[in-house]
Amino acid sequence: MVDSVFRTRSLGTPAEGVRDQYADGKAARVWEVFIGDKNQRTQNYRDFLVGLLRQKGCHRILDVACGTGVDSVMLLEEGFEVVSVDASDKMLKYALKSRWERRKEPAFDNWVIEEANWLTLPEDIGHLLGEGFDAVICLGNSFAHMPDSFGDQREQKQAFANFERCVKPGGLLLIDHRNYDYIIETGQTPSKCIYYNSRHMTDIKTSVLFISGKPAIVTMDYMITLEDDKNNPELVNEFRLSYYPHRLNIFRDMLAEAFHFKAKHTIYGDFKPLDIVKDPAFYIHVLEK
Repeated sequence: MVDSVFRTRSLGTPAEGVRDQYADGKAARVWEVFIGDKNQRTQNYRDFLVGLLRQKGCHRILDVACGTGVDSVMLLEEGFEVVSVDASDKMLKYALKSRWERRKEPAFDNWVIEEANWLTLPEDIGHLLGEGFDAVICLGNSFAHMPDSFGDQREQKQAFANFERCVKPGGLLLIDHRNYDYIIETGQTPSKCIYYNSRHMTDIKTSVLFISGKPAIVTMDYMITLEDDKNNPELVNEFRLSYYPHRLNIFRDMLAEAFHFKAKHTIYGDFKPLDIVKDPAFYIHVLEK
């Protein structure tokens, strides 16, 4: 439906028949430079994620949006057992490189990294699933890469159901998305990022496509100043990514349905209680099965 109106088949999403947005290596290369050192996750983010996982007694983690491996590396360093999957082999090559460079460390030598599709996730990692994971994480606005190809969000709902199947009873799902309500209403994307301590300046030019009066695609043109790399003509500093603009209330309701309306569901704004944050950049959902 959407693709017939606006070309979205460059989307980096783990779905059959949808081209990887990072397939030419360009966005993956710039993204890796932008996020910088794997240790540059913000302290607020590290404290929030690691603290929550430890508080809930989680040890075995499934990262369903591994990308370049930044979250997985952080969790491995904090002593968690991690299985990491992604649909983009161009992004995964950075995770594989990290594993190889640190292969002498037991945690990294045992780090499982595989390509997987959100729509067939339980089957793709069936040999690793067992009774489920203590926690499944899908962070960094990754889920918004999946478009609404049929106009009824069926594939997104299927992905949620598959995430739920991978969470063991008593386990957690942590999933986030940008504040698309704010983006739709203002036409602007906050350039601040709660996840990265990036050394590079970023400007995000935002476009919102409406179909039949409904927001269908948000396109963000990232303009990244790579000052340290200005002498490298091969390293581009601009790329475009497209996202599905999830409304908070609809996203919340789809998650509740995927967990059969039985999960405890807490929503944070920029890692803080929702009632004390005005116009957060990101919403983080935590569901306890």
